[in-house]
Amino acid sequence: MASVTLDSVSVRYPSGASGLVGIDLTIADGEFVALVGPSGSGKTTLLRTIAGFLTPTSGAVRIGDRTVAGDAQFVPPEQRELGMVFQQHAVWPHWNVGRNVEYPLRRAGVPRDQRKTRVAEALDLVGLAGYEKRDPATLSGGQRQRVALARALVARPRVLLLDEALSALDEPLRDRLRLELQTLTRELGLTVVHVTHDRAEALALADRVVVLDGGRIQQVGAPDELVTRPASGFVARFLSDATLVDGVLSDAGFQADGHPLSVPRDTSMPAAGRATAAILPAAVTVTPSDAGDAVVRSSLYTPDGGDAVIDWAGVTLRARTRGIRLAVGQTVRVDVDRVVVYPAESLDAAASAAPTLVSA
Repeated sequence: MASVTLDSVSVRYPSGASGLVGIDLTIADGEFVALVGPSGSGKTTLLRTIAGFLTPTSGAVRIGDRTVAGDAQFVPPEQRELGMVFQQHAVWPHWNVGRNVEYPLRRAGVPRDQRKTRVAEALDLVGLAGYEKRDPATLSGGQRQRVALARALVARPRVLLLDEALSALDEPLRDRLRLELQTLTRELGLTVVHVTHDRAEALALADRVVVLDGGRIQQVGAPDELVTRPASGFVARFLSDATLVDGVLSDAGFQADGHPLSVPRDTSMPAAGRATAAILPAAVTVTPSDAGDAVVRSSLYTPDGGDAVIDWAGVTLRARTRGIRLAVGQTVRVDVDRVVVYPAESLDAAASAAPTLVSA
């Protein structure tokens, strides 16, 4: 196993477009890190740079204590001791399962008797013991993805890279494989870097989540930190579907522009001036009331309760509901337990001053 370190890594494409800008990131030995962000944010570019499919324009990449890119050095992907699983499982249909899993060992020149033992061990790890002779065409999509995972693990990689590895699977299979993947990588002590567009998956699996946008890191932190204390309005909106409301900070506190939302002044709040408040869905309580000043625009049932979109005095916000099923068009009262307040200028620079969490 090994740590992964990126020091001031930038990637610029021949067209002049930037894929990564000044990335500084250390992933500890045995840590599970998820990379998330909107399309074009740089998450896949970052993974491919670690893998060696892309060469940094500047900066350095280290795996353990070995520099694999930068400082006039470049180690090709096949020599980086990595395992990689893609969205499309890429199981070769003309080979049986055992031959598919064995392929990295054959390329590495591992003796035949050792190959057989290690293939059996890898298939057992992913719950496919005894599948060596099976034709891939007879397997389900989940089983084929397990074969791809076994092939990545059979060479005993120092780091496992996952590129949307579960996204092509249907629920509930994807959810089951998430749990199995987390258990397996913990037991093996693997360092894992996982690219996913599924925010819930990232928060559920990872020790830390890296949020990217525009090729830059916007925030790195434990899942609960990112959800409760997002560093910017972008992070709050992207990860938690927060609603951003502009307003003014004064000696009295935050007052939204033309809206009932008002937050009393707190000693830790930013300096007076233009500001933005992020309203997190989990902090919104919705109560049916004929005297309310909000209207339900949509209401979706979830196993945990409900997910509603509310028009509150001209502001559209998301709310999580428990114990009630709201009807579209229903009048409700909105109570906000807390908001996160940012100086207005910080929204253009995600790595700005720390947010302030206050009661509403």
